[in-house]
Amino acid sequence: MHQQGAVMASFKLGIDLGGTKTEAVLLDNTGAIRFQQRMPTPAQDYTAILETIRGLVDQAESVAGEQLAVGVGTPGAISPKTGRLRNSNTVVLIDRDVQGDLQQVLDRPVRIANDANCFALSEAMDGAAADAEMVFGVIIGTGTGGGVVWRKQLISGPHGIAGEWGHNPMPWLQTFDSLRRCYCGKTGCIETFLSGPGLSANVEALTGLRLTSHEIVSRAEAGDALCLEQMDHYHDQMARALAHVINILDPDAIVLGGGMSNIQSLYDEVPKRLPEYVFSDVVSTRLLRPMFGDSSGVRGAAWLWE
Repeated sequence: MHQQGAVMASFKLGIDLGGTKTEAVLLDNTGAIRFQQRMPTPAQDYTAILETIRGLVDQAESVAGEQLAVGVGTPGAISPKTGRLRNSNTVVLIDRDVQGDLQQVLDRPVRIANDANCFALSEAMDGAAADAEMVFGVIIGTGTGGGVVWRKQLISGPHGIAGEWGHNPMPWLQTFDSLRRCYCGKTGCIETFLSGPGLSANVEALTGLRLTSHEIVSRAEAGDALCLEQMDHYHDQMARALAHVINILDPDAIVLGGGMSNIQSLYDEVPKRLPEYVFSDVVSTRLLRPMFGDSSGVRGAAWLWE
């Protein structure tokens, strides 16, 4: 259902404003892609970022032949207090009225959501969890993020932080958990364990080895005993962190995204461990791969107008 103020159109346009690239995708009402383009993000120049987005909108509208509703996904969130962006890894965007400035540049309403929210919405609308009522979408890469979708409606909350599980503490600590300070200022955040850098740091703390997350996973897949043990720890940490979410939201499905979601063993091992931590005598929550990969976020931005 389109909300008041929406631009009624046959198409939806999503923009993914990332730190290195800005992507646009034009969806028709069946969810099929009619236009897709990526441009480098001029990350040091705020005005140039706005102009890049305007250029992508112009290109998409030339394909659609009509004015388009625009949804934008970006790291960080809009502060309910100031209306300005916070916690963005593109520093030039921090404390800027990105939504207001884009609305002025594009001369229309613009909706903005966190990139993890966009990922969750995409996979819930017509992706891996399209048949699910309650969906939790997770991004695990250089950081962690999450989004909540209920009956294909994004839930952001009054503070815009619904789904931010990565900055809760890792539950049910084990002897192999290495507590570290998070960039947010707290100690023991889930992000410091489950992100790619978190896995590397945990392995270094336990073994003294300095390995990237990719190296740890590759060695484990090749049968390296030490890395197999470390991945066993990682599976348990993931299960504990997701069990917390299941105990609160009880989602039908959890969809994993981001670089760490490509680890096949997560889908084999984590579901086996959930029953130990979930407050139920049965765990039917599905742990799913994303259908749309790294294009899921930009699709979700387009779905912000649905």
